[in-house]
Amino acid sequence: MLSAILIASATALAAPAAGALGHRRLKQAANARLMRIDTPNGVDEQGFVRIGGIEQWISVRGEDRANPVMLEIHGGPGASNAIHGPRTRAWEKHFTIVRWDMRGTGKTLGRGGAAGQGELSFARLYEDAVEVTRHVHDRLGVDRVVLVANSFGSAFGLRLARRHPHLYSAYVGTDQNIHDGGRDDRAHRALLARLRAAGKRKELAAVEKIGPDARAWTAEQYGAYAKIVATTDPLTLRTMKSVVMKSLWFSPLHSLRELGTLGKGMKLSEQILPATAAFDDWADGTRFDLPFFVFQGDQDVLTPTDRARSFFDDVQAPVKDFALIEDAAHFASFRHPERFLDLMLTKVRPVVTGRR
Repeated sequence: MLSAILIASATALAAPAAGALGHRRLKQAANARLMRIDTPNGVDEQGFVRIGGIEQWISVRGEDRANPVMLEIHGGPGASNAIHGPRTRAWEKHFTIVRWDMRGTGKTLGRGGAAGQGELSFARLYEDAVEVTRHVHDRLGVDRVVLVANSFGSAFGLRLARRHPHLYSAYVGTDQNIHDGGRDDRAHRALLARLRAAGKRKELAAVEKIGPDARAWTAEQYGAYAKIVATTDPLTLRTMKSVVMKSLWFSPLHSLRELGTLGKGMKLSEQILPATAAFDDWADGTRFDLPFFVFQGDQDVLTPTDRARSFFDDVQAPVKDFALIEDAAHFASFRHPERFLDLMLTKVRPVVTGRR
C-alpha cells in the first residue's frame, strides 16, 4: 500500500554520496555484529526454498530452538520485513523468527527476476503462505507456529488463521488491514478533511478524483492514495523516515543493488491490490478457532485503528485480546519493537506455551 513512497526512497538511497556510503558501511557492520547469534541452541539460517514452483527466500533466526516459532507475513505487497532485523533483534531471545520474502519481493525477486516470479496474484501468494507454513513445521519439527501478519500481509493472515487453525498456535495482527466490501468510507472522508485543513489543494484534488470506492481503483491509484495518506500525516511520515528508510539504508543483509530490487518489487506487486478491494472480512467470518490478537498503532491512518477494533469486537475466539501501541501510526511494531515484544511476552507467549 505504500509502494510509491518506498520506491522513490529506495531509488534515492541507491545513488548516495561517498560520505554517506562510508557511514552506511560502518552502520551495516555494527548491525551485522548485533545480528550475530552464537548461543548453543541457536539457529541462523538464510537461503532459498522451492515454494510454489520457484525459489523463495526464507530466514530462520533465534537464540533457542526451544522457543515458540513466529512466522511473519510481510506487508506491502512487496515490502520485505528482512530490513528490520536489527530493530527486532531482541525478539529473537524469546521467539524463533521466520521471515519470508514473498514472490515478487526482495531477495525472492532478485533470485528469479520479474520473469521468474510466475503468477502474481493474491490466491497464488496465499497458497505459497500455506506451503511456507508446512515447510517451517517440517524444518523446525513443530506442530504449530505463531502467525504474525502486518499491514497488507494481515489480509493473508486473517484467511490463513480462519481456514487453517490447526497450523497455527495463535494469530497476531498488527497494522491490521480490514476489508469491508467498500461499505465504510470514514477513512476517505477523514483524509479529505485533513487535506482541506492543511490547505493541500493538489493532494485534495487528487483524492477527490480517485474517489472513495477502492473497488474501482487501479493499481496506480492504490499507490497514489497510500502515498498521499502517508506523506500528509505527520506521525506516519516521521515513521517512514526514521524507521523504514533507516532500516532500508542500514540493513546488513542488503546491497545497494538489492535496495533497487526492493523498490522494483513493491511496484511489481501493486498489481495484486485491485483484486482484493471487494474482500469483506465480516462476510468471510468472525469466528476463529485459535487465540486471536490485534496490536495496533493508536494513530494508524493507513489501516485505520477504529476499523481494526470494530472487527476485533465481533471476533469469536477461544482467547482474544486487543492492545494499542501508543505514539504509533503504521509500522507500529517496528517503531516501538520493545512495546510489541512486551505484548508478545505478556499476552501471546503464555497462551501458546501454556505457562502463564
